[in-house]
Amino acid sequence: MAGKSGRTISNVPEKSWKKTVLSWEGMLVLLIILINIFCASISPSYQLANVLREMPKYLTEVFLMLPMAYILILGEIDISVGATVCLSATMTCMVCNKDMPFIVVVLTALLVGTICGFINGMILTRFTELPPMIVTLGTQIVFRGIAEIALGSGGSISLSNTDGFRMIAGKAGMIPYILFVVLIFAVIFTLVLSRTTFGRSVYAIGSNRLAAYYSGIHVQNIRLIIYTAMGFMAGLAALFLTSVLYGANTTTGNGFELDAIAMAVFGGISTAGGKGKLQGGIISAFIIICLRIGLGQINMNPQLILIILGALLILAVLLPNIGGEVKLKKKTVSAK
Repeated sequence: MAGKSGRTISNVPEKSWKKTVLSWEGMLVLLIILINIFCASISPSYQLANVLREMPKYLTEVFLMLPMAYILILGEIDISVGATVCLSATMTCMVCNKDMPFIVVVLTALLVGTICGFINGMILTRFTELPPMIVTLGTQIVFRGIAEIALGSGGSISLSNTDGFRMIAGKAGMIPYILFVVLIFAVIFTLVLSRTTFGRSVYAIGSNRLAAYYSGIHVQNIRLIIYTAMGFMAGLAALFLTSVLYGANTTTGNGFELDAIAMAVFGGISTAGGKGKLQGGIISAFIIICLRIGLGQINMNPQLILIILGALLILAVLLPNIGGEVKLKKKTVSAK
């Protein structure tokens, strides 16, 4: 049945299907398939069981990417999360070594992280002219400094009782528990961002903060909630990281903030604010994890792996800009 535009109804699903495949998220899905095929071809040990065994050490960074995506969509940044993980992990180990009940240990990790995030949020919402990068750089130094003082001259702490951490580091068959937790939070964060008024407000603030304020959005409250959530997720990441390392040291969490930002940006989230989908960030996180595991299993130099990941990140930033310029030129030509 043809409409006024001359197109048949059967053509509509086809165009929708093409749009999905050619979207940034669709391209990322294709990329993760190709990367897994590539890794399996160059490394015989790159098998599902081995990938799942190596995955927990990298999945902690996905916890950080989820709220980091919200912060980037706001048009802001938080570079203190690695230090928050360090402080949370340190305090978690110290409480655990006091033979406290494991539920107290868990609450310590979450509470320390949440307090750190709340401090960031309070400073930024009370002194709105301060740039988030400078504020979180300052709190990064403070949080890591506190952790280093707590760790003392040895610079590290090991768990004396690992029973509770062995439990959360366990598996259901081949699948580690942390993967289930990551996917649950990924669904929650995605639904909140894409299906709720809160999520629409985040995009509105990132697009035009002043317009969002005058439209009745509680800008500072939303910023405070997001930075506090960032701290909570850093505490959760610290808890699972401790279950992998069975301890903490002065370098714990180093570079985690950059990895979280890279995952989000590679997933199509704009650092300028107001654009991007969390689905892309989640897919890109697993792309980076698969690359790290696959290239690591062929004993590739870790620095070379970083170079490859950096090149991919630059490419991810360039491609949308190049595509935008091409579209603009086509429109200009057609207008003439």
